[in-house]
Amino acid sequence: MDINTAGAGAGAGDVTPSGAFCQWTSSASLSFQHFLDKTTPYLLYRWIAFFFIAVLYVVRVYLVEGFYVISYALGIYLLNLLIGFLSPQVDPELQDLSDGPTLPTRETDEFRPFVRRLPEFKFWYSITKAFCIAFVLTFFSVLDVPVFWPILVFYWVVLFTLTMRRQIRHMLKYKYLPFSFGKQRYDGKKAASSESEDLLP
Repeated sequence: MDINTAGAGAGAGDVTPSGAFCQWTSSASLSFQHFLDKTTPYLLYRWIAFFFIAVLYVVRVYLVEGFYVISYALGIYLLNLLIGFLSPQVDPELQDLSDGPTLPTRETDEFRPFVRRLPEFKFWYSITKAFCIAFVLTFFSVLDVPVFWPILVFYWVVLFTLTMRRQIRHMLKYKYLPFSFGKQRYDGKKAASSESEDLLP
């Protein structure tokens, strides 16, 4: 019994540094994921925190007067995320080639909720993480590439205009809105009255 106990104690103490680090990172990852899960229903507070981080980054870039290439790359990444946030999960152009359900195009069609390709929480988390990473990168002077920043702003505005115009054309063509306002909602009283009228002889 003493030999087995001593052997078990020796085995428990033989934890390598790499194993301890992996265990610590796994525990930290689980704790962080648990924190994210708890913040999911607090939409307003999450976006307030994001705007605070975004303003902090803008102030940082303004004070140092540099890191315009990082800001340009950040803007391109945000535009890509915005397109995913405004796009449906399944492209209607691909649905036309299949037998799957399509978006309603008439008032008499059955209402289907808009399902985004990039959900709101993932959209918020991705842009918040992007601003945090960009903010950290502004502390590395090697990444401060000298560039004429008005050219980058002009390129980004042109790209944003062309991309959003194509997205709006897509929305008008397939008649969908990526927002909740202005959509039909289920009215229980109206449905109940219509069913009662159908039952009458």
